[in-house]
Amino acid sequence: MASNPPAECCTVGVRHEGEAKGKLETIAGTETYVATPSKPHPDVALLIITDVIGHKMINAQLIADQFAENGYFTIMPDVFHGDPVPMNRSEGFDIMKWLQGKAGGGEGEGHLPSRVDPVVKAALKWLKEEKGVKRVGSVGYCFGAKYVVRHAAKDGGIDVGYVAHPSFVDEEELQKLNGPLSIAAAETDQIFPAEKRHKSEEILKETKQPYQINLYSGVEHGFAVRADITKKDLRFAKEQAFYQAVQWFDQWLK
Repeated sequence: MASNPPAECCTVGVRHEGEAKGKLETIAGTETYVATPSKPHPDVALLIITDVIGHKMINAQLIADQFAENGYFTIMPDVFHGDPVPMNRSEGFDIMKWLQGKAGGGEGEGHLPSRVDPVVKAALKWLKEEKGVKRVGSVGYCFGAKYVVRHAAKDGGIDVGYVAHPSFVDEEELQKLNGPLSIAAAETDQIFPAEKRHKSEEILKETKQPYQINLYSGVEHGFAVRADITKKDLRFAKEQAFYQAVQWFDQWLK
């Protein structure tokens, strides 16, 4: 794997304060957060694929609003079919059982590619066929990074990607990358540790696609979404990771 599977660190963090400016709509049969810019860049849009906490988390909605403020029409669908993981779950929560649909001892459908891919494909189709977008950039946080990479393959629908503290990305998926990819990595991250970063760099070199890997010191997995922004250093890293994304899309998507 180019990054390890999700773990407890994927579900912890700090709720941010603010009022979401976007709205929830149903797009291609899925509840989706939509952030609309006052002066949109023509012919482009962003698709955010969230971490396991989902599209209703205020932190994620505020990020979507920030992309809109930078001129990008942004949609963020519920890729978990109404079953996200609440932030800071009680000790003992097994994220792998949740992924497999076995949380709580049940036998649900889970949240593996067979269920997530159709939501991503439908959102991309809507953007290009209904919205008339010509090029799509995608943002993936933690869990969502896998699906940015999967759909940035040839004919996958994503033209430019940005991911932060990625999880569950297979080497084979990264090898099929067919467009520019930017990665924001945390210094302390058991999911995307140094050896996985270095392996990802080797793979990205072989793809011959434009790539960027920025490493942020003093932060942990999840910092780009769930950092404690009352702490100056963490806030700085979170903000810089966002600017990294905007600059990447400004360069390669517009």
